[in-house]
Amino acid sequence: MEPYYYHPQTRYTFFIKYGTIVSDVITLNGSFFAAVALANLFLGHRSVWSADTFPFYYQNLLLLNLAWLLMVLLFHAYSAHTLSTLPTIYRSTFRNYAGHFLFFNGVLFFSDQFHGYKQILLFFYLLLAVWLAVNRLVGTYFTLRLDRRFGMRERIAVIGRDNPMAQQLSAYFKAFRQDYELENLLVDDSLVIDAQGQLRVGLFGQHFQAAAVSGIREVYLPLKPEHFLQAEALTEVAEHHCVRLHLVPYVVPDQAIDYKLRYLDSVPVLSKPPEPMSEIHNRFKKRLFDLLFSTAVIVLVLSWLYPVLAILIKLQSKGPVLFTQQRSGRNNKPFWCYKFRSMQVNADSDQQQATPHDQRITPIGRFLRRTNLDELPQFINVFKGEMSVVGPRPHMLAHTAAYRELINKYMARHFVKPGITGWAQVNGYRGATHNPVLMERRVAHDRWYMQNWTAMLDIQIVFMTIINMFRGEENAY
Repeated sequence: MEPYYYHPQTRYTFFIKYGTIVSDVITLNGSFFAAVALANLFLGHRSVWSADTFPFYYQNLLLLNLAWLLMVLLFHAYSAHTLSTLPTIYRSTFRNYAGHFLFFNGVLFFSDQFHGYKQILLFFYLLLAVWLAVNRLVGTYFTLRLDRRFGMRERIAVIGRDNPMAQQLSAYFKAFRQDYELENLLVDDSLVIDAQGQLRVGLFGQHFQAAAVSGIREVYLPLKPEHFLQAEALTEVAEHHCVRLHLVPYVVPDQAIDYKLRYLDSVPVLSKPPEPMSEIHNRFKKRLFDLLFSTAVIVLVLSWLYPVLAILIKLQSKGPVLFTQQRSGRNNKPFWCYKFRSMQVNADSDQQQATPHDQRITPIGRFLRRTNLDELPQFINVFKGEMSVVGPRPHMLAHTAAYRELINKYMARHFVKPGITGWAQVNGYRGATHNPVLMERRVAHDRWYMQNWTAMLDIQIVFMTIINMFRGEENAY
């Protein structure tokens, strides 16, 4: 699990955030008007100010801005983490640009306006790419100049020598060196702890005074639990020198990562950090992606492929076209999972998974399973909200009951909706798993996905799944 970082806003991040927002709005809208002007000048398109074209242009301008806003929300373009380093700013800009291109053109493609205005779109995205690049380069130049001229970085200090928490704090602040100018105050514990094991509070005053003289106003001090009774005295000494003191509980770093401190009224509570998909805005983004993706597959693929496969399945064996089976869903709630039937009708389907050279599999069924086409009806489950495009694969109820007793943390994978494909599957952990060690690895991949979910990770897994479909997979049978 990645640690949860609280990243306070500094003068640098404040300037970067709002400067980027304003410049992006100007760049986006300026590119649109410039593209219309170029199309009018070179291709004879009507002016944006013409009475008959004015409503059209401004409808598309509104859609263009809404599409950019959607990409901003989807990729956290202006979050503190994204704006924390120049590389993440540039990567975020590229993601926003590419996502906007696909979404905006996709919407226009299904309207009757796309083909008449392809030239304007070409001009617009060329100008937007150039101006965004110039925007970011100029922004980089000015932020570096402003930092050197006005000292926008916050000067802070971490007190401690051979202290794991001090080392971890120092590494964190160095990672955000464009925000902070770090000074390590190396204090030997043996010098500031008396014979009774208590802190020599007065000696810390010298360090706070030295920090204040150096222009440092924020000091971080790791403290062991037995020294927290002296916290108020330490704070008073620090404030006497006009220094703000931050006390850091001394815990084992790996344990600190696994728990997050929150307060119920004045009662401190330690809890496991929630997965990204427990946040309502992330669930909304994932559900929106699921709805759009499943609708596209149902309309553009299943609408014509279903009758073709239905005929082939019926010709090769008696029984229904769709195979329905209860699987374990989110919060272990059972649901009916749909698949194209790939086997002869048999009584063991709810207990026995498919194996290599399984005699129950029909010829068309073997093709469907190798290409993953048997899973296509599950997009109906996705549309209904029972599954997601990407997530841990749903297991039979009997297998869930068995594996929950064998595999540690197995049931945690049911905190999210099951998926048609998943991180474990694209990494080779798919098909029947009779070896508990392999199942543990599959569960580990599922939990990693839950703890590290992003919209881009879902898109990456979708592309990896498509590549595997054409390349073929060893465990697809």
